Amino acid sequence: MTVPTPGPTPGDPRPPAQQPVAALRADVEAAVAALEDLADKPVAEHPEVFEAVHAALGRALTAGSERG
Repeated sequence: MTVPTPGPTPGDPRPPAQQPVAALRADVEAAVAALEDLADKPVAEHPEVFEAVHAALGRALTAGSERG
């Protein structure tokens, strides 16, 4: 039996364009930092980590394009 792991920690609930840049940067940094722990996780849990990084980067890029 596997123990379910919690999903990514929810970030700022505001749309990316309304979030401060620091919050978006912290979101990306936290997601990327989780990559360092992949070696200790089963391979089955890796996609969840990659998806969290992808989502954080997407939010940051979307916010940047909406601000410009």
